[in-house]
Amino acid sequence: MAKLPTVAIIGRPNTGKSTIFNRLVGSRRAIVSEVPGTTRDPVAQRVEGDQLPYLLMDTGGMGGGTEDVDFEDDVEMQSLIALEHADLILFVVNGKEDLTSSDHAVADVLRKKRRRHVPVFMLIAKCDDFQKIEEVLPKFYELHIADETFPVSAIHSLGIEEIQDAIERELKKMHFGEEKKEEESAAMPKVAMVGRPNVGKSSLVNALMSDSQRATQGRMVSDVPGTTRDTTDTVITSHGKEFLFLDTAGLKRRRQLAGTIEIYAMLRTLHAMEEADVTVLVLDASEEIGKQDKRIASLAIEQGTGLILLVNKSDLLGEDGKLKFKEELRSAFPFCPWAPVLFTSAETRNDLPKLFSLIETVVANRERRIETNVLNRWFQETVSKYQPKGIGGMTVKAKYVTQAESSPPTFILFLNDPKKLHFSTLRFMENKLRESYSLEGTPVRWVKKGGEE
Repeated sequence: MAKLPTVAIIGRPNTGKSTIFNRLVGSRRAIVSEVPGTTRDPVAQRVEGDQLPYLLMDTGGMGGGTEDVDFEDDVEMQSLIALEHADLILFVVNGKEDLTSSDHAVADVLRKKRRRHVPVFMLIAKCDDFQKIEEVLPKFYELHIADETFPVSAIHSLGIEEIQDAIERELKKMHFGEEKKEEESAAMPKVAMVGRPNVGKSSLVNALMSDSQRATQGRMVSDVPGTTRDTTDTVITSHGKEFLFLDTAGLKRRRQLAGTIEIYAMLRTLHAMEEADVTVLVLDASEEIGKQDKRIASLAIEQGTGLILLVNKSDLLGEDGKLKFKEELRSAFPFCPWAPVLFTSAETRNDLPKLFSLIETVVANRERRIETNVLNRWFQETVSKYQPKGIGGMTVKAKYVTQAESSPPTFILFLNDPKKLHFSTLRFMENKLRESYSLEGTPVRWVKKGGEE
């Protein structure tokens, strides 16, 4: 498979890096805020260019100047790792301000830390008045770091196309995109790691990586709840198969989000669940199951993703403790008894590799299709003898059933009077269907229709 080149966006805090990232990828992926230091972890997105694809990475600000003083060193280290592995660097400076000592410090880091052959494009951000560009350009040339310079206004989309063209042109010069295309393998499963803050989502993603991958792409881990704000994509390979993990910010209750940028993190998490094939709900073995855990599971089911309940820090439980916790799980989540449970620990990695095979099973079940003739034979043999009775004792007759969609499996049930079919009857049918076919880990949807439909 051709190597996917990496383009890293680097700069001091609050120069407009995330706004440029969002414009280049065509979506509001990175969190944008007036608070310096909003982006903590590198945020990556594959960009499908006209000539070749590349991985665009947004990074936290370098050189200080954020409100998160405790995190500045960690954020800068993440940015250093990103630039040391980048194939092309976009150095962003603020066109509305004079150069600062932090800008000069970042330029100095680029001279010393980037690989010698890696080109640097300087993006002069927030250039909303292009008529004044010639006035401001000379002061930025003082940095003596850029191979090319681009004035840009991400808000007004000015200069974006020129940057996109230049990125692809430069990557082509470095012979990216020339490798012989191999046949595309099956699409890798997308897995959203979700849960309350500080349950160990990032630690689990780190633990799933190989040692070499962890050294370059490890997620920031801290005891401070809310360290992860953005959703970050990480491709992890197990036994030759690739899995795309979306490590998300912890979901909090809405009243805890008012007036803070954490609400943007929640929106990113919900978006990740929309994209995911499987949602892994991470629970903390040392804490009680809360309403928020149940809400997250319900959201995953509403989105139609597969669902796995992963109990982290289970090394704190003995075998009896695990049995008791599993009983509590089934009591707390009566609406998804079909969701598999995995006890593991990011610290010890006990049973953690089993997550890969569980994900594969859930993905296969979510994509399962049952032929109509087979489905109706099952229906006649298993369900028809239990013809339900509806309102007022009137018989509700189910005439026919077919599968309309997969991902998740969706079945259409044709009835003589759909309005009189009780929800308990659908639950009964679903239980019987799950007894006959492997549907572990996936929700099932039902559509009721009248015979004339």
